[in-house]
Amino acid sequence: MSDSPHDDATHHVLLIRHGQTEWSLTDRHTGRTDIDLTPKGEEDARALKGIENRAGLTNPWVMASPRKRAQRTAELAGLHVDETSELFAEWDYGDYEGLTRAQIHQQYDPDWTIWTGGGRNGESVSQMTTRVDSAVDHVEERFAKSDVIVVSHGHFSRSFICRFLGWPISQGANIDLRPAGSALLSDHAGDRRLVELRGPEGARPRRTSL
Repeated sequence: MSDSPHDDATHHVLLIRHGQTEWSLTDRHTGRTDIDLTPKGEEDARALKGIENRAGLTNPWVMASPRKRAQRTAELAGLHVDETSELFAEWDYGDYEGLTRAQIHQQYDPDWTIWTGGGRNGESVSQMTTRVDSAVDHVEERFAKSDVIVVSHGHFSRSFICRFLGWPISQGANIDLRPAGSALLSDHAGDRRLVELRGPEGARPRRTSL
């Protein structure tokens, strides 16, 4: 991070997972498929309005995945997307796209998890780690000017939390982020923390102290 008058400030990243889709409702892996929100997903996205103020962010820069479920969530939450990038897209599941974990176990590998096996003919764990590291670097570059909101996806957001905190990406298996849920991260002079995990607005917040 370059020197700036803000280097001694506490910087924040607010990660928002898109609202419910038909595939997330049925636990189907949704990577590059461009699917829209369900009515419930739209309702939960609208409930996110004002989340930047509740998180204590002032004029944050909003980055988002190009997938319509993320873009629509940002729109309904009243967030103006300043930047859209494939860096923030969901894991590319390859052959596992559209399948549930149970189907993947039955058809391919009974011991498979995304955190250890990656996407067959999609993104490996190593490739996802590299991309998420680039996303973390990109967000860090913005810290000199403002806090950041990232509207994205479940596995991407859980991976981002891990890499932002310096953990292996496999630790994402231990993080639960529901549709329309959010995670607030902070950085103060290199001291990084997961400040809060929330479910959809109205759900009970889950606070952590690291």
